[in-house]
Formats: sequence, C-alpha cells, structure tokens
Amino acid sequence: MRRLLILGAGTAGTIAANKLRRMLDADDWQITIVDQRGTHFYQPAFLFIPFGRYRPDKARRKAAPLIPDGVTRIQAQIDRVDADARTVALEDGTVLPYDYLIVATGTSPHPEETPGMEDDWHGAVHSFYTFDDAVALREALAGFTGGRLVVHISEMPIKCPVAPLEFTLLADDYFKRRGIRDKVDITFVTPLSGAFTKPVAAAAFGDMLETRGIAVEPDFMIESVDAEAHKVVSFDEREVPYDLLVTVPVNKGAAYVGRSGLGDELDFVPVDHHTLRHAEHPEIFAVGDAAAVPTSKAGAVAHFELDVFPENFVRIINGEEPVESFDGHATCFIESGAGKAMLIDFNYDTEPLPGMFPVPAVGPLPLLKESRFNHWGKLAFEPVYWSMLLPGRPLPLPAHMSMRGKRVPA
Repeated sequence: MRRLLILGAGTAGTIAANKLRRMLDADDWQITIVDQRGTHFYQPAFLFIPFGRYRPDKARRKAAPLIPDGVTRIQAQIDRVDADARTVALEDGTVLPYDYLIVATGTSPHPEETPGMEDDWHGAVHSFYTFDDAVALREALAGFTGGRLVVHISEMPIKCPVAPLEFTLLADDYFKRRGIRDKVDITFVTPLSGAFTKPVAAAAFGDMLETRGIAVEPDFMIESVDAEAHKVVSFDEREVPYDLLVTVPVNKGAAYVGRSGLGDELDFVPVDHHTLRHAEHPEIFAVGDAAAVPTSKAGAVAHFELDVFPENFVRIINGEEPVESFDGHATCFIESGAGKAMLIDFNYDTEPLPGMFPVPAVGPLPLLKESRFNHWGKLAFEPVYWSMLLPGRPLPLPAHMSMRGKRVPA
C-alpha cells in the first residue's frame, strides 16, 4: 500500500484527512495522522474569552472523533523528518515511513524570543494566542480598573494578523461597557507602518482608531520588554510604558521543521505558493499556517487551500499536472465592538476592496464596512466550523477570490 502521513491534527490537517480519505482508495492507501495535542481548539474563541463573551470549555473538543474512520491517528510528539529516507521519527522512538507527507503543524507564539517578555508572563504581560493565555487574560482584564493598556505585535507573520486590531477595538468597547473607558489609555503598537497598511482599506477605515481615542505607535521593532519598569523598548530606543501589556509574541512554525532542515528562519515550510508543494522534496506538501506563503495564517486560508489542494494532490500522485492553483484567497472578519464587525476578502494579487459578499449587490455582508451582519456572520461560523469545515463538506463559497460584487476605487 502507498502511505500518506499527515503531521498535525489542527484545522488544516483535519480537513485534509477527511477529504483525502474519501478521495483515496482505502485498498491502495494507508493514511496516518500524527496528533500532538489530543485536543482540538476553536481558535477564533480565543479573541472573545478574555472579554467574558465566550465560555472556555466550549472552545475545545477531543480531537479523535474529528478524524474520519479509515485514518490511523497517533498521538505523539514529532522529533524530526528525514526527507531523504522518507521517514518521520517521533519522540517516543517510533519511526513512521511515508510515500507522501503533508505538514500541517501550524504556528505557535514564542515569547522567549523577545528578551524580558517572559519575566512577568501572566502578571502584567499577557497574550491571547493560546487557550491558557486567553483564560489568564480574562482574569487580568476583569481586575483591570484603569491605566495604560498596550496591545503589541512583535513581528510578522502572525496567526490571524487582524486579531490584535480586533482585540484593541473590543477592549475599547469592553471598557466602555464597564464604564471605565475614561480611565484607560489604549495604545496599539505595531512593527508595520500603521494599523491598516493596504491603501484601499486604510482609506475606508480612515481615522477609526483616532476617533475612539486609541493611539498608534507604528514601525516599532521591539528589542525587549522591561518587566520591572513596565515598558516595551524598540531597537531605535523608543519606549512605550504600560500597566497591562497584551502582546503577540514572535510566531514560529513547529521546531521539528527546523531540526529537519525543511523550514525557513521561522520554521515555516517554503512551498510553491500555488501548489503548496516543497521545491526540493516533491513528495512533501505543507498546508495551513505551517506553509510559508504570502497570505494570512488563518482558518479561512486553510479552508480555501483545502478546497484546491486535494484534487491537485490526487493528480500529482497519478503522475498528472495540477489543474487548480491556490490564489492566496483569504476572508477575514474584523470585530469592531458594539455588536459590529468588518469584512475583508483578498488574495495574493488583490488587496481588500469595497463591495458586497458573497453575492454581488445582495451580500448580505458588506466589505470594508462596519455591519451587524458581519458580526453575526462571525458568530455563525462556529457551528459551520465543527459540522462542515472540519469534516470537509462543501461550503457555498468559491475557493478562488472573485471580483464579482467588488468595486475598485478611483
């Protein structure tokens, strides 16, 4: 039998397992998935948990029932990949051979990469990019009665790049609802040139942060966190003081990717941006956050990748050329508080544009505009995630970005 090995049972790995099990003959193909956690998290919930808007226990489920029958699931930590021998060594000494390998082990935050960031972790320094961090931040925010809140991004790329901005806008709304907004100074600190870096989006959203009294500190390349003095320090010696720091640490791919010589400097897997195939090892692919492609690291990207990838994979293993090409399609809701959200839809070549989504002129979701429909759309995604997206069932959204319903401003 031919052997397909999938590393990682998060969003991308689970979708791949479900779709490919249906597409590959069970008499000819043995599919194995290595699950390093045993628990599957609904990661969009991490944004809402700190504000008491989502119960933590609802954000996680056992991973095993999400893997289809006919796929062997192994729960273990991964040590390294030997691409020449086509084997994967697990930390318990088990060696798994493969004919084809899909890397889907995602990305994770690494606060240890920034000097001083861990010195007061879960004290005055917090994050929301893991389940435990989101729960700890919920307690910190509940006890925060005023002072300087700094929302900070260490460097790009990060998982869900709009999430820090969403957190900032939701924090503004949260403190308003608590009646203490006038006692809180909020600063958004980013290594980018501004909160919105794409010209059309920047023009559409305009002074959204300024009108809410949120300061922006752009082009801030962090050098260290001074936990004792409560300030973040940049390489150009700027300092931003805080009473509560909500940071997005450096994001990196899985460590075994680097140990195996398969990754870039951040342990993401360089692949062809359209086929997701490794350039030096044609039997290796990377999907989801693990792939070094120039689009968002987000669940929507994994969804659109896995709408295109399985058919291409089947063609490749049959000695045929791929006919589909992933175009970098990403769709992201941006929570803006007060029961509203924004929506952006873009790909490798086209920046977010105004218009209506998914049906031209009808929508009902407006692009680059605050709307309650967008907020409801984000909330409605959760049951879709568990019941349709992860099992690999068809969704009524095109895999490739469409210009239908979009307007290109003059």
